[in-house]
Amino acid sequence: MSEETSQQQSSQQLQSSSSILKPGTPAPNFTLRSTPDQSVSLSQFRGHPTILAFYPADFSPVCGDQMALYNEILPEFQRFNAELVGVSVDGVWSHLAFSKDRNLHFPILSDFEPKGEVAKKYGVYRKQDGMTERALFVIDSNGIIQWSYVSPIGVNPGAEGILKALESITISEPKK
Repeated sequence: MSEETSQQQSSQQLQSSSSILKPGTPAPNFTLRSTPDQSVSLSQFRGHPTILAFYPADFSPVCGDQMALYNEILPEFQRFNAELVGVSVDGVWSHLAFSKDRNLHFPILSDFEPKGEVAKKYGVYRKQDGMTERALFVIDSNGIIQWSYVSPIGVNPGAEGILKALESITISEPKK
């Protein structure tokens, strides 16, 4: 890779990670399709911590591994009463096939048309290639972003940051 290409990629990464919504920001509400005839709204999860996992594409190796990991540790997220939602710009039919292939037990939402509208609200749409960043948001039960992170496209961010953010929310929120 040339030095110029490397600098352009670093610049693009910096631009996109600098536009990501930061902790303390109210999470923009949205409604997206989970199936051809069903929609899911972020507001449905109010009262629970929510993890938004934006990812570039169904069936890509890193995305498949990332979503499979989250599916495997779903009980850990549920220990914090947290909901997990995946979001990408792929269509609902692709999501249904991907979800079935990976036996996923959480909703995968389609930010397909208008393409990337929700990703843009969260500052994680990659206009240069028409997909989302590999980005994570942990939103508290009141709808406020408590943690956000953009991982390099080719790197599975794992779940450690999510779990730390959920722990932090649990410690700081008063018991009901």
